[in-house]
Amino acid sequence: MERKQVQSYLQALFVEELAGQQNVPERLAKHGLPQISVPKEVGKLLYLLVKISGSKRILEIGALGGYSTTWLARALPEKGSILSLELKEEHIQLAKQTVEDCNLSSKVNFRSGDAGENLAYLRDQGEKFDFVFIDADKPNYLKYLQMALEITNPGALLVTDNLLLNGRIFNDEDQNPSAVSVRMVNKWLAEEPRVESLLLPIGDGVGLARVKE
Repeated sequence: MERKQVQSYLQALFVEELAGQQNVPERLAKHGLPQISVPKEVGKLLYLLVKISGSKRILEIGALGGYSTTWLARALPEKGSILSLELKEEHIQLAKQTVEDCNLSSKVNFRSGDAGENLAYLRDQGEKFDFVFIDADKPNYLKYLQMALEITNPGALLVTDNLLLNGRIFNDEDQNPSAVSVRMVNKWLAEEPRVESLLLPIGDGVGLARVKE
């Protein structure tokens, strides 16, 4: 049984995209951006996690074309909201178009700039979230997770993408900053006493942690 076979099976049987979500790959290609949105089955996982947890305030770190943003927003209740942090304003414009195509604009706000600086601002403002999804620059993953923990409510979920890094985490000789960082994140998730967590082997590896109450 191959990973791609499993992925195709899951996507065909369990995932139903909105028309606006289906347009994301073409939109990214048109602007010369990499096809690094979460896989369809991970999008559905995010949707289910929000639904199951009853989350009302979501923080996303890394929007790109807005694909994961729309899966998160689809799951929110009527008065729920998502704040998506994205480094580049041009990426936000693409993500906004995706959100608009999915008729979800009323639930989504974007904030541009350095994620670390934005997280510090949110912390200083006393903001609290029920759900945090991280899919951004890998070398800063651990910093983002640690800062996110400071702005979450008890029982909140911290979800992190790409924690298998296409298998690179298993090669200790790979000392690229991204590989080193992801190994540190996995170790932190496993050992941090303030959360209970698991690494799910879906997509490229999804870290799921619940903030202890």
